[in-house]
Amino acid sequence: MRALLALLIICVAGCAQTAPGVTVLTYASPFSPSHPFSRADVAWMKWVEQQSNGSIDIQPYWSGSLLSSEHSMHELRHGVADVGLITPIYARGGAHLIRAQAGFYGGLETFEEQTSLWRCLVAAEPQFQRELHDLKILAVQGGNLPGIVTRDRPVRSLEDLRGLRLRAPSELLSVLKDLGADPIDMPMGEVYSALAKGVLDGVVAPPDTLRSLHFAEVAQYFNTIKIPRGAYAARAMSEQRWRTLTDAQRDLLERSTEVWEKSLAAELLVANEAGMAAGREHRVEFHDMPPDQQARFDALYERDGEARARNLARFGIDGMPAYRLARSIAAQVKDDFGIRCSRDET
Repeated sequence: MRALLALLIICVAGCAQTAPGVTVLTYASPFSPSHPFSRADVAWMKWVEQQSNGSIDIQPYWSGSLLSSEHSMHELRHGVADVGLITPIYARGGAHLIRAQAGFYGGLETFEEQTSLWRCLVAAEPQFQRELHDLKILAVQGGNLPGIVTRDRPVRSLEDLRGLRLRAPSELLSVLKDLGADPIDMPMGEVYSALAKGVLDGVVAPPDTLRSLHFAEVAQYFNTIKIPRGAYAARAMSEQRWRTLTDAQRDLLERSTEVWEKSLAAELLVANEAGMAAGREHRVEFHDMPPDQQARFDALYERDGEARARNLARFGIDGMPAYRLARSIAAQVKDDFGIRCSRDET
């Protein structure tokens, strides 16, 4: 059905009258226009159109009408849209290192730190480019640190996770299993319904989702444990479409990366505050994780990250250099040295 719709849209776009000298680019996202990601996308579109003096016209398609979360990279490579939001950390296959590296970010808390580490890893390890083949990356995305949202049982310690069925990103599944939880990975768009029906007891998610995904309506508790969040390539176009653009257009889109990422960072900060406010409005109870429990979680997270890096060997990938580089950079940040890319530790 999605393929048929994509073909129809491409045909309509091809038949539509376009002013001479105007290049139309379609943009696709699985999120609604009101989502914080989408608001940043719109800011990017307006900037590109303005800077191009109207010679680039970007037509958005929201809410998963063209791209899916699981197959977005594959769909984009095949021209379902010109530009799109990709989620390699949810890819069903072909992005093994990208999925694993999302668990290497312990100690990094800001969007800027997360995206800087990603770029260090990509510069040092050619496997990332192999997994992103035939895609031109236009923006990298980090995010607000997740906590734990629960439906009807408060989490006050790690022991309280035992027996809870939680939706969590793939890099956390084994950590949560070690803590006695029953974690599953599912598209975030399905979580609201699962929480409302009691299929899930909770979800690992940042505070912004209390409003943006309406979790405050179906959950009563939020634990503010600091769960690391990885960065990943998040906006892209196919290399084939990229090559059809003029040099001036490619230069403009290269310059737009900084604009897009700053918009994403700003929207996520605003969304975080709005999510906390929505939680308070819906009488969500907020609980902090005790320091000793946070330290125990951090140790489990780091141990699991190393195990995930070693397990990449079954795909013929040596994940240890990337893991060691990530931990070296995180140590620099902890010691207030900032992020400096270096392979000294690899």
